[in-house]
Amino acid sequence: MSKPILIGITGGTGSGKSTIAKAIFESLPQKNIAIIEQDSYYKDQSYLPMEKRIHTNYDHPLAFDTELLLKHLEDLLNHKVIEKPIYNFSKHTREKETVSVDPKDIIILEGIMILEDKKLRELMDIKIFVDTDADVRIIRRITRDINERGRTLESVIEQYLNTVRPAHLQFIEPSKRYADIIIPEGGYNKVAIDIMVSKVRSIIYEKQNGSQLKII
Repeated sequence: MSKPILIGITGGTGSGKSTIAKAIFESLPQKNIAIIEQDSYYKDQSYLPMEKRIHTNYDHPLAFDTELLLKHLEDLLNHKVIEKPIYNFSKHTREKETVSVDPKDIIILEGIMILEDKKLRELMDIKIFVDTDADVRIIRRITRDINERGRTLESVIEQYLNTVRPAHLQFIEPSKRYADIIIPEGGYNKVAIDIMVSKVRSIIYEKQNGSQLKII
């Protein structure tokens, strides 16, 4: 069996990376592609009281269980099923349940810090950075955190100023230099999305027909 192709999609919070990952995923047969979200791999904090969980800096590389993420990616690349964690952003910890993910021809890894880690980068065949203006990103984050994660406007703004923006400047923006492709205005750049979908389709075709695989 040929080795699956791992595509990394990153960018700042609210950049549109999830939109691009979803667009690629939904345009292809699900038998061929799977998505792994780095957000699922925030460290378990069930041993901490809630008042301590809410003060965790979730915009720092150390907030992620990168060791488990690396193991799961390596398992998928070796055609093994994994049990992906489920992270509850209201409880600030993992659920007891997991989600089974089967190995596929194409695996999309999506998250804000995936290019920051050298070991993760070395696993990727294609590295994409979604580059979106800061004002657009903060508006998207406010909307998401209030509507989907039960946060207040004040808490979202405080978190952005205290941890999100500093982390973006320290960890995420510098990781752009590792990208093979930089997509501006993520989520609205239909041309870039269509190009990536076409590229992924060609990869699947080459794998299924036994052709020599060429990335980018």
